[in-house]
Amino acid sequence: MSNIQFSQGVSSINISGIRKLFEAAGPNAINLGIGQPDFDTPSNIKAAAVKAIEDGFTGYTAGLGIPELRNAISDKFKRENGFEVTSDQIMVTSGASEALYITAAALVSPGDEVLIPNPGFLAYKSIVNMLNGKDVSVKMKEDLTIDPNDVLEKITPKTKALILNSPGNPTGAVSSKEDIKALAEIAEDKNITIISDEVYEYFIYEGSHTSPAQFSDNVVTVNAFSKSYSMTGWRVGYLAAKGDYVGQILKVHQYLQACASSIGQKAALEAITGPQESVTIMKNEFKERRDFLIKGLHEIGINCVTPQGAFYAFPEVKNCDEAAATLLKNDVVVTPGTAFGENGKDHIRISYASSMENIEKALKIMEKVL
Repeated sequence: MSNIQFSQGVSSINISGIRKLFEAAGPNAINLGIGQPDFDTPSNIKAAAVKAIEDGFTGYTAGLGIPELRNAISDKFKRENGFEVTSDQIMVTSGASEALYITAAALVSPGDEVLIPNPGFLAYKSIVNMLNGKDVSVKMKEDLTIDPNDVLEKITPKTKALILNSPGNPTGAVSSKEDIKALAEIAEDKNITIISDEVYEYFIYEGSHTSPAQFSDNVVTVNAFSKSYSMTGWRVGYLAAKGDYVGQILKVHQYLQACASSIGQKAALEAITGPQESVTIMKNEFKERRDFLIKGLHEIGINCVTPQGAFYAFPEVKNCDEAAATLLKNDVVVTPGTAFGENGKDHIRISYASSMENIEKALKIMEKVL
């Protein structure tokens, strides 16, 4: 076999630690490792997709996405997030994952620095590294949210962007309005871009969600239908930004993806304009599970900051890689904190997007194993 040399960017990253454990789990394992709601996609959304197929809506769409969906997203931002963008400043993507990648690809040149939360969602660092940029870790405060003072200290002439994620993965932490505003002002003052990953915005149990685009035009807002409407496999996300951002990002999108799924876009249109009861039901159920999980962890002597949002807990567990491996042998899947950066050591991530019965069983196994 020839000695193929792969790109520096790809060679510098590893297979996702989350997917690796997910695929290694046995058929009977209790999976608290994957960030996927255990609810079915609501029936009205599925019906919209079926209708799109029956109507023959199966071809390419405009690169930015179908106009009616972008108009609905524009209305949503104005109504719920407190900022205004036109439909031409919105792009529908193949999930938030594509939106994050193409945004970074449009901004980051080799050697550019991107500030990322540490611990933070593992894709952030890998995307920056694939583009031959340099990831720079930002420290979290005691409540596991980004520290604006540390952001300010880490900015150099090479800094191009800051990735912000609130509610956060893996911590479930929700940044305060004051901190979000401070970060937006820093972005303005230092002429950097905030890439704001807001996919968990509907799952906040204490406090409220704040979009940095309220305070600055130097923001690319990224979101998706995956978590909010239990549509992870549909792969429909979106991004929005003012100024020249979308025009430049569109170049990457056209060559990478052409357009998001036509059928998925019709389903997403129904999701955002149709009944919203399913979101409330999921949120209430996740809060019940969170409270049960945190109480159970404390009862077995495991310390954990109560997550204010998303559906993740980030308890303190020494030797997290070994602990996760041992739990896996006992048919409980969690993710070691090191998958989310070196500051995630001595933690594990638990996804409570699983049934109360599974969480109860997992806690009993954790009590014995940990």
